[in-house]
Amino acid sequence: MSSSNATTASTTLGSDAKLIGLVGLAHAISHFSQLVLPPLFPWLKDAFNVSYTELGAVLTVFFVVSCVVQAASGFVVDKLGPRPVLFVGLGMLGLAAFGYALAQSYWMLLGCAVVAGVGNGVFHPVDYTLFNRKVAPTRLGHAYSVHGITGSLGWALAPAFVVPLAMAFSWRVALASAGVLAVVVLLILWANRSVLSLEVKAVHKATGADGGAGSEFAFLKIPAVWMCFGFFFFYAMALSVVQTFAPAAAGRLHAVPVTLIAICLTVYMVASAAGMVVGGFLASDPTRCERIVGAGFGVAATIALVLALADFAPFLVPVMFGAMGFATGIAGPSRDLLVKRSTPANASGRVYGVVYAGLDIGQAVAPLIFGRLMDHGQYASVIVGLAVVQGVLIASAFNVRRVRREALVPASA
Repeated sequence: MSSSNATTASTTLGSDAKLIGLVGLAHAISHFSQLVLPPLFPWLKDAFNVSYTELGAVLTVFFVVSCVVQAASGFVVDKLGPRPVLFVGLGMLGLAAFGYALAQSYWMLLGCAVVAGVGNGVFHPVDYTLFNRKVAPTRLGHAYSVHGITGSLGWALAPAFVVPLAMAFSWRVALASAGVLAVVVLLILWANRSVLSLEVKAVHKATGADGGAGSEFAFLKIPAVWMCFGFFFFYAMALSVVQTFAPAAAGRLHAVPVTLIAICLTVYMVASAAGMVVGGFLASDPTRCERIVGAGFGVAATIALVLALADFAPFLVPVMFGAMGFATGIAGPSRDLLVKRSTPANASGRVYGVVYAGLDIGQAVAPLIFGRLMDHGQYASVIVGLAVVQGVLIASAFNVRRVRREALVPASA
């Protein structure tokens, strides 16, 4: 505890800002890499003669592997420190993108998805360990906000980056360029590696890693941790629908031109980033995080239902995606505080690894369900399903608070 506190106490605004910026840059590439394939599905579908369900299975492989790695990497981060794990993750993402570009069969795409999943699995344990150990507590809300913003911008950049390159050259050039981008970011972080350092000895001492296997796994007995896991599972399902199928489904429902469909996801992600700026200030009071999450997803679910059931002009579809993104973005920093408030002291890597594995499982399951709806032309069902999942998130957030409060009762008795 003392070494952790000393590190936090010695931070300045400048050092915190630099750390947050570098971690945010890496996080942006993680999210960018998650979304390099879905915008290219029309090209990949023809190139490999596969269905949307089969392409969704590539994403399922990616997120299943990422889930396993994410849960395991939290322990590795707590033992070895976050920096080497981060570098390996970025390198694997670059390697996978080059592999996608060279793929000659559907099975090669699946193999590269395994590599990409390994790379993607390290980021949340790394990022939140660095934030929670090195950033001053008064700036944690803003760190979470920037983290969410850069992730959303990474998602927004992916279609805007790969689609024009695919149209101008080929989908292979687009994916190879994505690999180059990952390598460039890795080099930037390597040049600033001193900012990302965290004493391994301090990590061992702070996490109780020397105290035996029982102490390392004790956090798994905390009900709030598993409630957070469930929340992130449903959050990831909603996100996966938006990223992968919702723009195309809304386009079919409202006769939206292809050019407008293509910008829906980018508009959603940019608006989500803007919402996170607002959400970062709202998250300054951790006691209201569940209410903020509930309000944000309540608005998003309402917009999704209107999108699915109402009749309106095609040009309004990107506007509605933007409004939905802004509402979910406001909830972003408070979403991360749900986990922070449920995390035992000095177990950041392990808890965030397990909890955020729910993200990967949700994103693995959703393409299989909603891809089948797309293949059967059930476009309204895709959007209504999105609204239902967003509604479940509201209940999940308040359930986290209920379980956490119940756990505190014996301690105060």
